[in-house]
Amino acid sequence: MSDLMSTAIEAHGGLYRYNQYSSATVHFRLGGSLWRLKGREGILSHAAVRLDLHRQYASHYPFTAAHLRTSFTADRVAVETVDGEVKAERSDPRASFPSDVHAPWDDLHVAYFAGYAMWTYLTSPFTFGTDEFKAVELPAVTEETETWRRLQVTFPDHITTHCREQVFYFGPDGLLRRHDYTPEVINAGRAAHYPSAYQEFDGIMVPTRRRVFRLGEDGTASRDTGLVTIDVESVLFI
Repeated sequence: MSDLMSTAIEAHGGLYRYNQYSSATVHFRLGGSLWRLKGREGILSHAAVRLDLHRQYASHYPFTAAHLRTSFTADRVAVETVDGEVKAERSDPRASFPSDVHAPWDDLHVAYFAGYAMWTYLTSPFTFGTDEFKAVELPAVTEETETWRRLQVTFPDHITTHCREQVFYFGPDGLLRRHDYTPEVINAGRAAHYPSAYQEFDGIMVPTRRRVFRLGEDGTASRDTGLVTIDVESVLFI
């Protein structure tokens, strides 16, 4: 494990503590221009997600109705009742996304995107410590008056996420400051994701404010409009 990876994992709570937990439940508020673009403004505006920490699974609730929830894994997504009755499902969900950036999303598109995105955000950087993830340190950069060290992380094939290679920026305290990726299912280019306002939950440091912006060709984020906004209200690790 590289020095930067070790520093980042320890700063966020450490692998020993993280591995004591099997799941996390997060209550949050969701917004941003993406949902208007996809005709789903207001969806998951005030919701919760329960995710498994050591396998890729997530479930958002309530989802479009008080008695409905999502069920996400890498190769299947579904909308089901709280009693487990399947209302809609889709295998190989990534293949179903339209190439037109302006095309609307259906419920299963939203469930898949929100599922893998929140799983990626809540399990990073802890997952990087496994042999399946490959990480290379890139030259540091200066942003917001700080020097941020960077890791280019290659995700394994069996994990579904925004794109295979992503770049994570860590501040002097080891906490994640920025996360760059290309959200391939949106087909709108690169994005820069800024986590902030960290709080400790059950010994794990979690950013309670996340803002995602479009990223220009020069590497500068367009901060006029947030593509996605996430405000975390509470997190419970068990």
